[in-house]
Amino acid sequence: MVKLICTLADHSDDVNYCAFSSSFLATCSLDKTIHLYSLSNFEELPYSPLKGHTYAVHCCCFSPSGHILASCSTDGNTILWNPQNGLKLAVLEHPSRNPVRICQFSPDSMYLVSGAADGSVILWNVQSLKVHRSGSVQDGSLVACAFAPNGSFFVTGSSCGDLTVWDDKMRCLCNEKAHDLGVTCCDFSSQLVAGSKQEFQMASSGQDNIIKIWLVSTVDPIGVELKCKHILSGHTAPVLACAFSCDGEILISGSVDKTVIIFETNTGSILHTLTQHTRYVTTCAFAPDIPLFATGSMDKCVNIWQFEPKQCFTGTTPKESSNTSVENWSEDDVSTWLCKCGLKVVVEIFQKNNIDGRELLSLTKESLANDLKIESLGLRSKVLRNIEELQIVRKSACEAVPDEFLCPITKELMKEPVIAADGYSYEKEAMENWIINKRRSSPMTNLPLERLVLTPNRTLKMAINRWLETQPVHHQKPLS
Repeated sequence: MVKLICTLADHSDDVNYCAFSSSFLATCSLDKTIHLYSLSNFEELPYSPLKGHTYAVHCCCFSPSGHILASCSTDGNTILWNPQNGLKLAVLEHPSRNPVRICQFSPDSMYLVSGAADGSVILWNVQSLKVHRSGSVQDGSLVACAFAPNGSFFVTGSSCGDLTVWDDKMRCLCNEKAHDLGVTCCDFSSQLVAGSKQEFQMASSGQDNIIKIWLVSTVDPIGVELKCKHILSGHTAPVLACAFSCDGEILISGSVDKTVIIFETNTGSILHTLTQHTRYVTTCAFAPDIPLFATGSMDKCVNIWQFEPKQCFTGTTPKESSNTSVENWSEDDVSTWLCKCGLKVVVEIFQKNNIDGRELLSLTKESLANDLKIESLGLRSKVLRNIEELQIVRKSACEAVPDEFLCPITKELMKEPVIAADGYSYEKEAMENWIINKRRSSPMTNLPLERLVLTPNRTLKMAINRWLETQPVHHQKPLS
């Protein structure tokens, strides 16, 4: 089941868009503002709302790292914000000065796409804050955009109904008439299609009341192919928004019919229909890695929804065992987990060897080869990778390491924290490698570093040591 856990009613006009980072929820509106909320309790932050646009704000999005927030407006500007303090980082003026309807970051945070009402699309270099490339569609306004998870291309949707695929040189790789009367939204699943290294799932919604699920494949030598996999129906009016869950198994949509529908992606079946909004539902978004999503509406409200445990689809634990520790998984639970990880081929082997949760966690490359007789090296490696990911998730859940103790680059507990010129702390080795290999820019903001000196953060190291001393014995020892 899905339950409404919170309603945010701080905007004074239609809510146009909402977006999550790992720490914040951002919402924007016709009222010219962006509101920011803490993801831990959905309390509005002290420096919210963010004011800088002179007309309606149509879209907002976080960089993948979560350290830059972008917003775009009818005023023709895309503003970059620091979500930690609400300060402006930069104002990007769209060359045509037309209303900017959509903006999205590339997966590596290097680029930001902005699409305007005149059909022009700009690829900004976030580091230099200059136009990298530009292009335009033949007809209509640009109202939708999404990057492929591997960052090799992005898709735009127009008010005339076309989906256009672009590479980073702004070459048109593919164009498809997708929706009669116009595209309204598009979103990629972050998961590769099972058994494929070059195929992704993408959803698009339109004024024709339907959602289409596409298979997007790279084609040699240079090109992309779109194939319609499913058509999802259920709404009785134009569908204005759609979004995939983190694992790609769930799709949510919002419509002019005032409803939110939750679909199961693989079958296209409707799991839930939510009717709490009183006007058009204009936007929807999933939180990363937790079973929450948000929906925004012309009723000026943003609703926060939570999946109850049996509906929890994030992570890699079996749905029916979401409240059970891995050590206590049954053999059936392990089989369910294997299927979810795309390892159905070894289910019979695990069942014959009575592998339960405790046995699963003790498996090694030697036991997979010698005891379970899994001959394929690639298959053994895939099993081990998934077990390692499971152990990381399990360890994180138990230890709850404070965010400020984790290196923004490695996402691991810092051993030798240093302060860089951008004011943020990083693991020393990771930051040194970043400077050598990734250009002289901040990993957090992508802006140039004024200097490359790294200063030991002894205060943070002492705080990490004090925290480690309070943890169970299975934690690593305090830092020397």
